[in-house]
Amino acid sequence: MSSTAIFWPMIAQTLLIYCVYFLVSKRRVGAVKAGKAKVSDYTIPTVEPEPSATAARNLINQFELPFLFYIVCILLHLVNAVSYLALLVAWLFVASRVIHAVVHTTSNDVRIRRPMFIVGFLLNAILWLYLAWVLLVR
Repeated sequence: MSSTAIFWPMIAQTLLIYCVYFLVSKRRVGAVKAGKAKVSDYTIPTVEPEPSATAARNLINQFELPFLFYIVCILLHLVNAVSYLALLVAWLFVASRVIHAVVHTTSNDVRIRRPMFIVGFLLNAILWLYLAWVLLVR
């Protein structure tokens, strides 16, 4: 297996970020067109219509935990520690982030959103622990 395979979950996570960017823009433009917001409301968005606010908040989320995900994936590649296990965990992380984003930007049901965040958090931790283990045994 090529160690570059770890880049595909990273590319998928980046695609998710672009999708959320698109959604934020679409919802903000829609709010302005519907008269629920003015363009000037977005210069310093302290008050924003709920649909665009949840998408904007999710966009912020996509630069928090995924930041650590990108780093660990690059490090796994650099130390030649990409394995089927690491790939599986990386893809599961991305899946958890997709589900989290969908819930956050639709129903915003915290009963589903929070467990998906925790799953992603734990999967990310597993990748870091795997990296640490690889470095210890070499």
